[in-house]
Amino acid sequence: KDAQAAGWDMMVVDEAHHLEWSPEQASPEYQVVESLSEASQGLLLLTATPEQMGVASHFARLRLLDPARFHDLEAFREEEQDYEAVNQVVHRLRDNPDSISAADKATLAEWVGDDLDELLARDDNHQAVIDALLDRHGTGRVLFRNTRAAIQGFPERQPLPEPLACPPLYDDTRYDVAGLSPEVSVPDEEQWLAEDPRVAWLEKKLAGLRPAKVVVICANASTAMALEHYLQLRAGIRSAAFHEHLSLIERDRAAAYFADTEQGAQALICSEIGSEGRNFQFAHHLVLFDLPANPDLLEQRIGRLDRIGQTEAIRIHIPYLQGTSQEVQYRWFQEGLNAFAESCSVGVSVKAHVEDLWQQALAGDSEAVEPLIARSAEETERLKTLLHNGRDALIEMNSCRRDVAEALIESIEQEESSAQVRDYLMQAFDILGVDVEDHSEHADVLKPGEQYQAGMVTGLPDDGLTVTWDREQALHREDMAFMSWEHPMVTGVMDSVTSSGLGKAALSNLSVKALPAGSLLLEAVFAVHCPAPENLQLTRYLPVSPLRLVVDVNGRDLSAALPHDKLNELCSNIRRRTAQAIVPRIRAEVETMVDHVEGLAEPHLQPLQQQALDRLEAAFAPEIHRLEALRRVNPAIRQEEIDFLRQQQDAAREAVNHASLALEGIRVIVTS
Repeated sequence: KDAQAAGWDMMVVDEAHHLEWSPEQASPEYQVVESLSEASQGLLLLTATPEQMGVASHFARLRLLDPARFHDLEAFREEEQDYEAVNQVVHRLRDNPDSISAADKATLAEWVGDDLDELLARDDNHQAVIDALLDRHGTGRVLFRNTRAAIQGFPERQPLPEPLACPPLYDDTRYDVAGLSPEVSVPDEEQWLAEDPRVAWLEKKLAGLRPAKVVVICANASTAMALEHYLQLRAGIRSAAFHEHLSLIERDRAAAYFADTEQGAQALICSEIGSEGRNFQFAHHLVLFDLPANPDLLEQRIGRLDRIGQTEAIRIHIPYLQGTSQEVQYRWFQEGLNAFAESCSVGVSVKAHVEDLWQQALAGDSEAVEPLIARSAEETERLKTLLHNGRDALIEMNSCRRDVAEALIESIEQEESSAQVRDYLMQAFDILGVDVEDHSEHADVLKPGEQYQAGMVTGLPDDGLTVTWDREQALHREDMAFMSWEHPMVTGVMDSVTSSGLGKAALSNLSVKALPAGSLLLEAVFAVHCPAPENLQLTRYLPVSPLRLVVDVNGRDLSAALPHDKLNELCSNIRRRTAQAIVPRIRAEVETMVDHVEGLAEPHLQPLQQQALDRLEAAFAPEIHRLEALRRVNPAIRQEEIDFLRQQQDAAREAVNHASLALEGIRVIVTS
């Protein structure tokens, strides 16, 4: 209740596939997220396996994100059947934007409705039509999923099966789902550790792979803990346990111990849930001590190593007990789904299709195994083709628009390749009393100095902070903070500078022949000031760059003649004692120049307001139009939602129209 009452700007749910839902019942986790999302302005769900809990749960998560768009499960299922037809039309539009066939135009009119002529009249008509199709007949703008085929650069996966004889200990638990982890049913831990051939095999395998790092994953925390104790205390193999019963700090320590290349653990023994969300791409060997029932869980396990940044082929070691459900599951994954060598996004759907056969085969019916594998392979191929031609193609098209993405990446790389962030912070730290020590290439250590005022730099601990200015280094070094314009420390420093009196006024000397000695100039910086509720997010529309003007005592505008960078090169500082003597004598002239510069600034306000209003219109109008279009096909969309957006638009317009220019800082320049 307290969390709901707090009100949140953004709610982020990681591993969102755990949110289960069906028309009959929603899981407690889903209910909590649903209630909190209603009290939050934004919602972000993250998962690599969105359909792990089935299509109904996947639909329910989409409903959390956009209840207006996803309001009926059966309609959603029917719509998925049309994705291939939508995809074909979209591809024809992209390939031949200048010519639309009569048949396609008729189909588009049926799908898009009365808006088609308006969309076709736009300059970017084919993209506008595609956007409308993706929004109304795809997953729109609420689901973004970049597939491996689109990103590329992933490593090879090499499955290495290790068939082992099943011990008499497991005679009663050979089959069914229990047979996938038979050790759980043995009350005596010492007994299964001694008799299960997978344990001796694992000990020998780790010794043979030494010093290579190995991730071992098993279904249960009890298995992980028992194996880790055995390897550490009896086999003398450095290992660490990683499971859900450890605190977050303990898990971080275990991960750091495993990552240490000098004195660290060789093996990390993980449980299914405990390892979720962790990345170990620096390791190249994965041991699946058992196999999960769910194909998506298998993909999650392999995904701990199979990530961007993995530099070698992944060796997947699969010990399984012959003549048990483990062998059936291995063959089903390998021959039916090809889930070890390739990422399998259709595993859950295939399992639902062959569920009865799978249950029979797991229960020990040997005659069901071959039909299970054959039908699974056939269904896997069919669904992959369907997704390639339908839903996944639409999602991929919507998730990565290459021309936009490449331009954005290029601008980010250009921004990061310059030393602007570091140069800015070095100047700020010099003033704020932060000491900077060299750590290594692209990295520094920041520490509070003797002149440091507590609270001036957000997130700077008393014992210091190691930072890097290089994104690649930050990706490999989790102990280093990556400094960018978006980092809280950088934005905090900017807030400290702009909200305090620090740096608001300066006095400089300028020596140029064009101006007589003793002349005065004033450089002024203005920012658009627009008080408004935070939820209007006016910073999205208002100009970011400040307005800069330079005047002399006669009110002449010299801004173009004396650009900021050039002025910085020519100006020199004036000593404090000299400045204190000069200021009283020039006060009247400075006040006159301030009046002049404020008069010059005033005409700049209206164009800035108009720019903001244009951006505001471009943001609100399509969204309002979209909801109105959706409402025509979906009565669940309330008029109140459209009215709310209009009210937000009107409030934002009103605030922008009342914006003003605020004088943020001045520099008085004395010529000599």
